[in-house]
Amino acid sequence: MTYAFPPGGLPDQSVSPEGTAVFTEAYAVVPAVTQRDIVTSLLPGWKGMRMWVLARPLSGFAETFSQYAVELQPAGGSDAPETDEEAQSVVFVAAGQVTLNIDGSRHVLDAGGYAYIPPDAVWTVWNDSDAVSQFHWIRKRYVGAEGVDLPEAFVTSDQAVAPTEMPDCDGVWATTRFVDPDDLRHDMHVNIVTFQPGGRIPFAETHVMEHGLYVLQGSADYLLNKDWVPVVEGDFMWLRAFCPQACITTGDQPFRYLLYKDVNRHMPL
Repeated sequence: MTYAFPPGGLPDQSVSPEGTAVFTEAYAVVPAVTQRDIVTSLLPGWKGMRMWVLARPLSGFAETFSQYAVELQPAGGSDAPETDEEAQSVVFVAAGQVTLNIDGSRHVLDAGGYAYIPPDAVWTVWNDSDAVSQFHWIRKRYVGAEGVDLPEAFVTSDQAVAPTEMPDCDGVWATTRFVDPDDLRHDMHVNIVTFQPGGRIPFAETHVMEHGLYVLQGSADYLLNKDWVPVVEGDFMWLRAFCPQACITTGDQPFRYLLYKDVNRHMPL
């Protein structure tokens, strides 16, 4: 299994600057072709890293999360990756190997590795291998609830979690859920959604959850608000609350994306 990541580099001078990037009041599309070297960021307190900021809270748009794609050189990383003590994180490894130390427990994650890190955790992230490592990092400030404990840290992988088939779809639509939807300790879910060739979302989902969707594999025509947008692996979609959405797969391979959504809490008034 392979997982898409920003390509970096720079297109040749013969390439037309016209593209499929779009930012509207309801959604944004950040295609892989725009995720190049000149739009990377660095963070203080890190060594041998660069990252693409794909989403950040914006007033009047999607406000609950940030999403990065982080690349680490050999011996790159940080002993203090998180500066917000209220932030929780999900790390999903796209390529190479990442070593996480969470509250004194060491975990080595290969491609497909997944880690949930709660807001009270003390953690580090390093690339202890001889090759470049790449991971997706999603952050959200945790919203507590009376009588509900903080979630615990855990580490698993795409390969270790069986996808759950959606009802009445003959197995062409499934979701890899890393957190039990009934576990009210969690106020965000980061899942992998998989459509087999020919699969689709057969209605325009319209709901309160904000989304970040990073296409890990395959291609589809994706409905965003009123627009059908073709997307391929490496493209990122960013949806505000109540943006209608659906998809129809294209091509002959599975269409898979890493999906963020906020869940399980009262709406702030």
